[in-house]
Amino acid sequence: MNRLRPLCRFTNSFLKPRLNSATFLNIHNHRFNMSTATNGVLEAGQGDKPRYVDIGINLTDPVYSGIYYDTQRHPADLPSVISRALTAGCQKLIVTGSDLEESRKAVELSKEYSGVLFATVGVHPCSCLQFTKAPNTPDKYLQDLELLALEAKNTNHCVAFGEFGLDYDRLTLCPKDVQLEYFEKQLDIATRLHLPLFLHSRAAHEDFVRILKARLEELPKRGVVHSFTGTKEEMEELVALGFDIGVNGCSLKTEENLEVVKAIPMERLQIETDGPWCEIRPSHASSKWLKGFEEGKKGEGMSEGEKSIEGGKGWKSVKKEKWVEGVMIKGRNEPCMIGRVAWVVAGVKGVSVKELREAAWKNSCKMFDLGA
Repeated sequence: MNRLRPLCRFTNSFLKPRLNSATFLNIHNHRFNMSTATNGVLEAGQGDKPRYVDIGINLTDPVYSGIYYDTQRHPADLPSVISRALTAGCQKLIVTGSDLEESRKAVELSKEYSGVLFATVGVHPCSCLQFTKAPNTPDKYLQDLELLALEAKNTNHCVAFGEFGLDYDRLTLCPKDVQLEYFEKQLDIATRLHLPLFLHSRAAHEDFVRILKARLEELPKRGVVHSFTGTKEEMEELVALGFDIGVNGCSLKTEENLEVVKAIPMERLQIETDGPWCEIRPSHASSKWLKGFEEGKKGEGMSEGEKSIEGGKGWKSVKKEKWVEGVMIKGRNEPCMIGRVAWVVAGVKGVSVKELREAAWKNSCKMFDLGA
């Protein structure tokens, strides 16, 4: 069984106050010229230079505001995080909404960085108790969620509904019956929004597929099952139903995981970082594909500088207590590291990195209507 990701974003939802949307944006000093950044993005897409969509990045997490376990450790550095992403060729980032408040933040960020950041709106299965603890009623929470998604969709800021689904690995955070109820109720919303779905399934495949199958005719845009860690048979069933598969570092931990990724059809593959979690670690089976990459055929036609940037090795990383402007934080995954996911997946599938990243780029842009 795969190790579970840290639970801070879910436990904090109920135990401690969080930043509201306005405060969240105010603490980020955007020393960042979007017109210059956009020009750089357009240049990065030319020729053989990298271009990526990070389909799942949790930029609303407090660590990108310099806050770890409710303690401010360093200034907010989100502009630097986004700048590094653009430099690495990560031209479009989809910011994940995991509950109503986080979805609001994601939408606000997409407005702040229009054309580069996009949002999802939805409630993660581990956060579904929020429906029952809402200040008004569960129905009002659902109404607010749908209204937010609809308004953001109409302004091209919300490109998917989610993250939602089922997670039976973490029933201590939300009981199965509550997850099932609000998976169904969020699917009701999805059938009216006509957005692609950003889905989560962990140790719940049978129920997950059963519920989706009953709605397929109402969900013509299907969607992506992100951060996939299931079996080859489960992946094949989801693909047969019309869904894409999202891959990040957590999808690449074991040899079994790698065999699953190898079997994903290129036309149904999307990639992500799922930062600040899901980085590729030296203990993972995937790390062997990174070690020899620069000497292998997959690196042919790439400059040393491009390899360094795309591989996420172009920036210094330090412990959070030693943060200075422009550095990465050890253990905090970022979208600029998406090239590492591409390297591994390309190696496992026996294709060039260019072929892999272009396929993933086209798949993501098509599904989420990103205009490229």
